[in-house]
Amino acid sequence: MPASPKRLSLAELQRRAGPSRTFADIDEGATPTLRDLTESLVFSPGDGRIWLNDQRMVLWRSSTYGALRRELIATLGQEQARSLLTRVGYAAGARDAELVRQTWPDSDPANAFHAGPRMHKLEGIVRPETITFEFDIARGDFFADYWWHDSSEDDEHIAAFGIGTESACWMQVGYASGYASAFMGKRILYREVACRSSGADACRIVGKPADQWEGPEAEADLRYFAPEASALHVRRRFSAPVSEVSRPRAAAAGEAPTQRLIGISSAFSAARHLIERVATTSATVLFTGPSGAGKELFAQTLHEVSPRREAPFVAINCAAIPDTLIESELFGVERGAFTGASASRPGRFERAKGGTLFLDEVASLSFVAQGKLLRALQERKVERVGGTREIEVDVRVVAATNVDLREEVAAGRFREDLYFRLNVFPITLPPLKARRDDIPLLMEAFLQRYARLHQREVPGFTPRAVQALLQYDFPGNIRELQNLVERGVIMVGHDEPIDVHHLFRGDELLESQGLLVNSVGKLMGAPQDAPAALSALATPAPRGPRGAAAADPVAASPAGGASAAAEASRYRKALVAHKYNVSEAARHLGLTRAQLAYRLKRHGIG
Repeated sequence: MPASPKRLSLAELQRRAGPSRTFADIDEGATPTLRDLTESLVFSPGDGRIWLNDQRMVLWRSSTYGALRRELIATLGQEQARSLLTRVGYAAGARDAELVRQTWPDSDPANAFHAGPRMHKLEGIVRPETITFEFDIARGDFFADYWWHDSSEDDEHIAAFGIGTESACWMQVGYASGYASAFMGKRILYREVACRSSGADACRIVGKPADQWEGPEAEADLRYFAPEASALHVRRRFSAPVSEVSRPRAAAAGEAPTQRLIGISSAFSAARHLIERVATTSATVLFTGPSGAGKELFAQTLHEVSPRREAPFVAINCAAIPDTLIESELFGVERGAFTGASASRPGRFERAKGGTLFLDEVASLSFVAQGKLLRALQERKVERVGGTREIEVDVRVVAATNVDLREEVAAGRFREDLYFRLNVFPITLPPLKARRDDIPLLMEAFLQRYARLHQREVPGFTPRAVQALLQYDFPGNIRELQNLVERGVIMVGHDEPIDVHHLFRGDELLESQGLLVNSVGKLMGAPQDAPAALSALATPAPRGPRGAAAADPVAASPAGGASAAAEASRYRKALVAHKYNVSEAARHLGLTRAQLAYRLKRHGIG
């Protein structure tokens, strides 16, 4: 088997090339430094791949991006292209924030945040210059003001369209907003207040919490982060009547239904686009996905942006109705049909006339009920229990399940013909851990909701709480995040930020197989004593003269002494084996260079 091609970092290539001035602006005491970042970017020339830690990168010409941008604008129009590029940039920024948190978990939050602009510069996108930067995660305060020099996005826009009247750094603004939002645990919106594409000498951006921006221009900027903004633009271009359909009933109450769906991740956006695609039809829709992923909210949104929005939305949880009653619940009952049936009443099909019938947990229906549901879907007619006449029904059926119906069919627990009747237009909703870009937006929305509901003054989350929620696996998905935030609002004191011990209990820590956060916010593994860990979280660790934690909690404990010595021995052997090349030793150990350097320093290994 051929040996794996050697990877070379930019820093290694530079050391081989001799001294230069590339790192003259590095603050060696502010991890991650530019050197740390460059040593995380490695090239594997033998197999043609580039890596930024564990993320694969692509090196391409700026002109290639410019050609793609021109095609998008020509094909979709400027508004659609801007929305698309802004959301792609947002996702990239959120992912980079996650990478920085995971790679340098013990870094000071301010230094970690500045890794974003440094990565932007390292990637050749723009050269940022800080004017003002202030933030307090616990209070939810944020204000940033930057100059952007030599924007590659501006270069390509000006080359294609010349100097115009509007800003053009769409993807970069999205990136900055996504990066800051992931760090703050709430939506941060950057606006470009000056741009070379509109005649300025340099670009300038200002960022602050979205709810602190005022005026129609800020509202317009926010619209570019929402998938439906671009989708509605396309519909107006290619299918004018649809724009009327998209005007929801809920708008009269001051809130569009799609605004209740919170998210910007690619998986979430794909589901929203599918909803808008099928909304104007009467096709049966099947939502699949784990419990707590928001299937009913998506179903309600589908109803409210459809032509049926003025008619009822009727929901039934099939798992909550006994088999003996499910038929009467669905199809209705005539008076005297059975003991206790003292009056005739319509079923859910009739009550949803002209509207939408939502069948949640449809896989729990018995075989008998499945057969009767199949007939109702085929014939568009129902017959009440004890009745003698068929009643025509005009409803759109939307079903949901958290199990794989194909597997249920193969196991003989679900009718194959009913499965194909329901699976006309399937939409899969991802688990929350697959859409981590959305967690800060959801955190902020739930915090505002429950602070109002419980009449509490809660400024925000501590940095430890933000990091814990961003890295938690959420087995209960959005429902669990919602419950955690509500619990935190209830537990926290007046005007106090929510910390980890307000959110989590021992059972959740154990179920997550090791969610522990030390005094500097680093997630650690396998808590044998979760309640003790929670108690430790509530007490800040002593700080040394430079603000770092006084000691590693594992190494400082009597029980951790032996494991610490074994760990130090392991690192020392790796260094010797690789002739004290820290980068090579780090790769051998499955660590980044920055992680190994920190651990060597902690153990006093020179």
